[in-house]
Amino acid sequence: MLTKPHLRTEMKEALSGMPAGAAAAKSRRACRMLVDLDEFTRATAVMLYMPIGQEIDCIPAALAAWQQAKTVLVPKVTLEQGHMMAVRCDSMDDQMVTGSYGIREPARDRAWPLEDIDLIVVPALAYDRKGNRLGRGGGFYDRFLAKPPMRAVKCGFVFQEQMVEGIPTTANDWPVDMLVTDKEVLRFPNDAVGLRQS
Repeated sequence: MLTKPHLRTEMKEALSGMPAGAAAAKSRRACRMLVDLDEFTRATAVMLYMPIGQEIDCIPAALAAWQQAKTVLVPKVTLEQGHMMAVRCDSMDDQMVTGSYGIREPARDRAWPLEDIDLIVVPALAYDRKGNRLGRGGGFYDRFLAKPPMRAVKCGFVFQEQMVEGIPTTANDWPVDMLVTDKEVLRFPNDAVGLRQS
């Protein structure tokens, strides 16, 4: 099994080599699959992300969520504290600023209550078929997903090309409950999705 640094390099190279047109088409297909999920349909508050670089684009899913009168949340990061929170975003024209790592985020600072988030769409550089995630190394999502009031269903979201055979994990790594790519939907036995939604 490759180390995390080697996997990160490999995945970044694979993403940078994907033609923009193909990436856009795959992103739209993956978003349709995401929006069709029961977990998405039932959710009142959905946390998505502002894509960076060659990340799979989840903005079409955000547009669908707004059309369905859902609350859309996006991450806001405080580098000094190593902290991430979910902040409401009302539209793509909402008051946005460029935050940490050059990622767009809302200017407002009011955190949405963790216990009121129903679905979190989690980006990554790679996932394996057990729901293990390879992030960019900052640990922001791992710390955020591990917070005790959290009850949301955690859904990985990547291109099929970002699926790998295995990802090395530590006690601090937080797996997802399910995963959507542009080709498939996977649900993992480590989930408690039914319990969280009951």
